[in-house]
Amino acid sequence: MFSGNTSNNTEATMKNHTTKNNYNSNLSLFNHIKYEHLLAGISGGAISTLILHPLDLMKIRFAVSDGRSAVPQYSSLTSAFYTIIKQEGVKGLYRGVAPNVWGSGSAWGCYFLFYNSIKTWIQAGDSEKPLGATLHMLAAAEAGVLTLLITNPIWVVKTRLCLQYGSENKAVNSNYYKGMTDALVKIYRSEGVRGLYRGFIPGMFGVSHGALQFMTYEEMKTFYNQYRSLPFDSKLTTTEYLCFAAISKLLAAAATYPYQVIRARLQDQHNSYKGTWDCIVKTFKFEGMRGFYKGCAPYLLHVTPNICLVMLIYEKFTNK
Repeated sequence: MFSGNTSNNTEATMKNHTTKNNYNSNLSLFNHIKYEHLLAGISGGAISTLILHPLDLMKIRFAVSDGRSAVPQYSSLTSAFYTIIKQEGVKGLYRGVAPNVWGSGSAWGCYFLFYNSIKTWIQAGDSEKPLGATLHMLAAAEAGVLTLLITNPIWVVKTRLCLQYGSENKAVNSNYYKGMTDALVKIYRSEGVRGLYRGFIPGMFGVSHGALQFMTYEEMKTFYNQYRSLPFDSKLTTTEYLCFAAISKLLAAAATYPYQVIRARLQDQHNSYKGTWDCIVKTFKFEGMRGFYKGCAPYLLHVTPNICLVMLIYEKFTNK
């Protein structure tokens, strides 16, 4: 009888211990979340977007310019700049700025939050444990997928607002959007949830862009600190952060830019494609490989200072 009670008590103790461990394990996952990363990402994304939005707008307009649809054609960046001001005023350079600020701020905020939470979880809370290229890329890819799920509707709205031209007749155009909220409502009513997630599949390819960029950035910092015989997570100077951010972005952009053209075209209200593959085939058929790199010049002019500002603000914001 005594032996049976002891056995029952032992089993109960073990169950309680297991439950407690599972609870602590789940709790420790939430402990890895540091909201300063969210705030740093929001600040960096919003500030850089406000400054550089006109270049982003021109990149989108170049990207969807396939020579077959009735949209304004620009021969160069200078031509685009003067044409937009002439036809739409200075205000035209800032079409879609509201969802761009919201999208960029929330995207960078979520990305940094997820990325650092996943990275810290992999490190089991030991910030001095180096991860290596593969784990850095895995953490960045997972963060990218989660961020895209949250922000894709905002990017659809941003693209469509950027592609509203001054020559369009507002009275007869049912796809004319008065602003961010109006666009969200109209897209949902006319196209459903699917409309808000147009370009999601090529956006998933964009996850590789972020993963490649962050892996390169983290590895460059690690190798540089090893070269200086310092701990891998030692803080760098402003110039060093800027250089590593610019190099990592340029490498990632060169490798993955075509997905941005495909995504922009799928989100464009002036064009209609059956899907991602149809868009790829038609782009190659009518424009060749060059078509996949339309808008690359304003894109690089936009994203290089953009990523430098974002990463610098983030590094300084989270510097302890």
